[in-house]
Amino acid sequence: MTPPKIRQATLGDLDVLVPLFDAYRQFYRQPSDPDRAREFLRARFDHNESVIFLAFMDGIARGFTQLYPSFTSTGLARTFVLNDLFVAPEARRAGVGIALLAAAADYGRSVGAVRLSLSTEHTNYAAQGLYESEGWLRDSVFCAFQLPL
Repeated sequence: MTPPKIRQATLGDLDVLVPLFDAYRQFYRQPSDPDRAREFLRARFDHNESVIFLAFMDGIARGFTQLYPSFTSTGLARTFVLNDLFVAPEARRAGVGIALLAAAADYGRSVGAVRLSLSTEHTNYAAQGLYESEGWLRDSVFCAFQLPL
């Protein structure tokens, strides 16, 4: 395989993005639903609500990451939540995840963000190892909470 090539996704990439996004959701034990995945992604593009990067190897889309804008009130600055990162199983350990993380960080810096943040399951050891190897720091100061609605 050739080294991954990363570019920002556009609405015209839905056909290659939807299968990856659907596979990502299945990884997190959600039922396959390509139609709803397409609607969800289209809405993010239509409303400029996220930034998505695609990774290609040998001309085939092999992974993606999606950033959602946020802000830090205490830091008075822009941040991004790296909410989704997925690499197709056949492309894992080929540098795709590293390249997507680098593209996300480069983008964040280019628009003046002060931080990227993410969360992953406690049992997703492969992802945790990747993040730590790329300089991401495990939060030891704040506890995360959620309120299901």
